[in-house]
Amino acid sequence: MSAKIKDVARAAGVSVTSVSRVINGGEHISEKLEKKVRRAIEELNYSPSLIAKSLKRNKTNLLGVIIPDITSNFQASILSSIEDTAGKQGYNLLISNIVEDTDKVVKYLNIYHEMRVDGIILMHGKMNEDIRKFLERTDVPVVTQADLGIPLTAVLIDDYQGAYDAASYLIHNGHRRIAVIAGDLRDISAGKHRLEGFLAACQHYGIEVDPSMIKYGDYKINTGYRLMNELLDEGGPVQAVFAASDEMAVGAINCLHDRGLSVPGDVSIIGFDGSQIADSIRPTLTTIQQPIEQIGKATVELLLELIESANDTIDASKFKKMFLQHQLHEGSSCRRLEN
Repeated sequence: MSAKIKDVARAAGVSVTSVSRVINGGEHISEKLEKKVRRAIEELNYSPSLIAKSLKRNKTNLLGVIIPDITSNFQASILSSIEDTAGKQGYNLLISNIVEDTDKVVKYLNIYHEMRVDGIILMHGKMNEDIRKFLERTDVPVVTQADLGIPLTAVLIDDYQGAYDAASYLIHNGHRRIAVIAGDLRDISAGKHRLEGFLAACQHYGIEVDPSMIKYGDYKINTGYRLMNELLDEGGPVQAVFAASDEMAVGAINCLHDRGLSVPGDVSIIGFDGSQIADSIRPTLTTIQQPIEQIGKATVELLLELIESANDTIDASKFKKMFLQHQLHEGSSCRRLEN
């Protein structure tokens, strides 16, 4: 049977209160008392209950993280930055992988609430009525990585402008017949805003995008491969493809290679995210690069600010929207067409 705090007190010849003060770093503890208690703890191999300590301090030092797809290179890289930043501040993570399934989100949000996490990070941009109700009612500090349309602190890039920049780049390089491998439109940022931004740039430059040349995916490599196959089978000649994620762009490149087509000789490809995979594939991927490490770091820092001010009066000024700058990273997957 594992030792209890009263066993430590008995072995050290002190009160339970004294043992508790030593364990929790109380003030005005004599060196003699601390040595006696520490010796008893070591002899009995006593481990204080983290749950009991958390209840007493009303703080768990736990952050709940909901990630859309932990197998995504991009999402995993952001998660790594979140873990590193949180760890340096003495926080541990509880990670829930929803695999792009919004039905799982409320389940995990409620679990985090029951476990009394100090804060929650939402790494996805999907919303439904149940998620909205939870976020509007919860007293747990929350930071998102998408603008979900309700008052919440968020770390963002301008997905609309990023996709606009991608379209402008292709058009300025002479491409006119452009296909789109878009994301899930339920995803406000990577799905909806990126498609809207891309189409707005095409409209601005007088480039018509045939609706049959827009395919909708789930940001994964296999999906990019499948949708590129559909574009080649169903449509006319494709000069360029914009993919709403680097992984779908890589899938499209693999498909083109398997079909005997050259990138960028026959088709130019541009992605979105700037994940490690962009420089791993050949040709290297031209992409809209997000500041991955900075996104993770800023998300944790803003969440800790909310946690520190949790007892303050909540008003609209408490919620921040931090926009981080994207940039176009030129690889070798696009070429200039001479008109």
